[in-house]
Amino acid sequence: MPRVIHGTLVSLRELLITGVPFIVIAAVLLWGANHFLKPTPPKRVVLATGSDLGAYAAFGRRYQEELQRYGVEVVLRPSAGSRENMRLLQDPKQDVQIAFVQGGATETRRSAEETGEEDDKLPVMSLGSMFYEPVWIFYRARAAKTVAPNGVLTQALQFKGMRVNTGAPGSGIPGIVNRILAANHMERADIQRSSLDLTPAVTNLLAGKLDAMVMVSAPESLLVQMLLQTPGINLYEFHQAEAYSRRYRYLNPVALPRGVVDLPRNVPPRDLAMIAATCSLVAREDLHPALVQLFVQAAARIHSAGGWISKTGQFPTQQNTEFPLARDAERYYRNGPPALQRYLPFWLANFVDRMWVALFSIAVILIPLARVVPPLYNLRIRSRIYRWYRHLRQIEDALGAPGADRAALLTKLDELDAKIEHLAVPLAYADELYTLRSHISLVRERLLQPMPG
Repeated sequence: MPRVIHGTLVSLRELLITGVPFIVIAAVLLWGANHFLKPTPPKRVVLATGSDLGAYAAFGRRYQEELQRYGVEVVLRPSAGSRENMRLLQDPKQDVQIAFVQGGATETRRSAEETGEEDDKLPVMSLGSMFYEPVWIFYRARAAKTVAPNGVLTQALQFKGMRVNTGAPGSGIPGIVNRILAANHMERADIQRSSLDLTPAVTNLLAGKLDAMVMVSAPESLLVQMLLQTPGINLYEFHQAEAYSRRYRYLNPVALPRGVVDLPRNVPPRDLAMIAATCSLVAREDLHPALVQLFVQAAARIHSAGGWISKTGQFPTQQNTEFPLARDAERYYRNGPPALQRYLPFWLANFVDRMWVALFSIAVILIPLARVVPPLYNLRIRSRIYRWYRHLRQIEDALGAPGADRAALLTKLDELDAKIEHLAVPLAYADELYTLRSHISLVRERLLQPMPG
């Protein structure tokens, strides 16, 4: 092998050996930062929705599409509704990390705390309010004519004795119905309650087996849109919507605008006063911060356009949240998306955003260590040359001893010179190699000089 190539390989080997400790320390520090900070989010998250035909399921499918762009699989978990979603979220045995939760959930949670049922439940946080969920009370005009000749009900008391579906167990509907009854000084027994899911309840209402049904859902629900346009089915108007909102802080007075359902047919024929809860995205406190960012940014794209009830840009919002707001969600509502995401892909921007403090700390540690590498490399290369000086010094010392065998010492010196002849060093250190060989020549000259006397 040519000496130049051999010298280059030696240089690379020594550089690698010298830099290995530095590389190991850097790798350990990076691994530790990645292990404890976990900048990369999981690729799968479970979202609890509701009925398959409800608004929660419709919005859930849109979140699936949004997060799929970032390689995150959103698994939809059907449920009875808001109350079951809260139970799934807080149950350590379930794998649900995020869910749609209807306003008023804290009332249920407060009663659970009072009865001691809150033990062993996981803490949750809010990602913000996403949309309004109006309280829809649909009733049959024929049944209403028994108490109102025109078939239009104007007071909650007029529902006394009627067959009313108040929502499936596990949904948030029964709780709101109970509060409406209580506000009107009515007892649960004042109506003939049933607890059917949405689809069978709608079927029974249309078949005349029910006089009325209560839904709490966004207008995007297919069942809501169908019932609003069904002849013989009326929508109850909350003329005292403002009073309900003052009594229950999680209810808001809203209006269903004239003609918003069907403009050519002018459905509804006038603005209808309604009350609405606010639906929030609620997550476990251990949800990865990057997933919080992804869901909040997806929410801005999904819910900001407005609709029948809300105005453009009204949602999502950090207002009207009944749970502590997630720190990353609060930062988004205050500052918008992180600045790095405007220039870098999400995963890289998220990594830098979550790791920059750790990376800076690692750099502070590694920069002084890196300054040690060149001197160590220099020392290792020179030691390949300097270690032969020990042998040369031994020959020179032996020469000065009485009765020295010059022939034997000359043989040793020739062997030493032969070994150094094949010594490979980088070109930058060739001058020191030649210096060693010149010193060998000086010792050889002394050995070849005649002995005195």
